[in-house]
Amino acid sequence: MRDDLALMSKILKRAFDLVASLCALILLSPLMVFCAIAIRLDSAGPIFFKQERVGHFGKRFHILKFRTMTQQQDPSTAQVTGGDDKRITRIGRILRRTKIDEIPQFWNVLKGEMSVVGPRPEVAKFVALFPQDFGEVLSVRPGITDLASICFVDEEARLRGAADVERLYVEEILPAKLKLQSEYVRGASFMLDMKIIALTLAAVAGYRRFRQ
Repeated sequence: MRDDLALMSKILKRAFDLVASLCALILLSPLMVFCAIAIRLDSAGPIFFKQERVGHFGKRFHILKFRTMTQQQDPSTAQVTGGDDKRITRIGRILRRTKIDEIPQFWNVLKGEMSVVGPRPEVAKFVALFPQDFGEVLSVRPGITDLASICFVDEEARLRGAADVERLYVEEILPAKLKLQSEYVRGASFMLDMKIIALTLAAVAGYRRFRQ
């Protein structure tokens, strides 16, 4: 009986992901076109930013975002970004503050690489630092939003001014995120996903008002 309920929950979650991602890509397509034009006019470079992340059961995939920086990251640069990073473009600051830069990830959801709700996927170097914690977190598909995203909606502001942005992220922020992500995995349900979506919208709207 428990196995049947778990299977039904997975089917319902995937069905929701398919419908939600398809609707989002269609309904938000005018906004995406506008963003694409603004990005190209604002700075040289591609419209989208792709980065390898670790997904479900450790499978690698490329997460998709609107490009918000003047240059693509390379292996020698920090994998996290503070709010005062000089590489962030003018339009990029708006996209990051409003979380609009995350919209292209609905394509990752449609492909089955991500879910609308689930632990945010990390780069391999961070996963390697906490193998036991990530072992549990990677048992579900990564998502566009989760409990950690809500609690750390102001993450870039917290990192602003840090002498070593990556070290601060690894030592303080990432462990806190992993704790929240593990709690989500243990209590995952469709109703919890709906609650997280509602809280995410409220958190982003509230943070925007605060920043303004």
